[in-house]
Amino acid sequence: MVAIKLHTRPFGEIEIEEKQIIDFPEGILGFDFVKRFAILDDAYPGSPFRWMQAVDEPTLAFVIILVSDFIADYELDISQGDYEAVGAKSSDELLVFAIVTIPADFKKMTANLMGPIIINPKTRIGKQAISISDKYGVRHLILEGMKRVD
Repeated sequence: MVAIKLHTRPFGEIEIEEKQIIDFPEGILGFDFVKRFAILDDAYPGSPFRWMQAVDEPTLAFVIILVSDFIADYELDISQGDYEAVGAKSSDELLVFAIVTIPADFKKMTANLMGPIIINPKTRIGKQAISISDKYGVRHLILEGMKRVD
């Protein structure tokens, strides 16, 4: 195990394992210059929320959630090129996250399902894909979905 010190705005200095780093060759929409992120699984113990922390930009971090944690029947509908970009053949090979927006009234927090974050855990390559379905939007209410998953 190789430990790496990471400076973060939400947590200060932390240590992560190298295997937590995911390469995003194309970056994230609006942040295409940031190529490496660490997924911090234990940021909120017992919670479905995680942090996707930029490795080289301490002030850049996104709250993310596995889509399957709040939508049981979610169908990933992305281009073949998106699958190829992360070295996957199907959605079964991927972790699918959504970036979360948390407003002042946390009950209205939303997830961006139009731009899911796909990660191939075997290759440790990620990408923000663009859904080719209009079934989901950029502001999907999370708590409503969680009620249906429980």
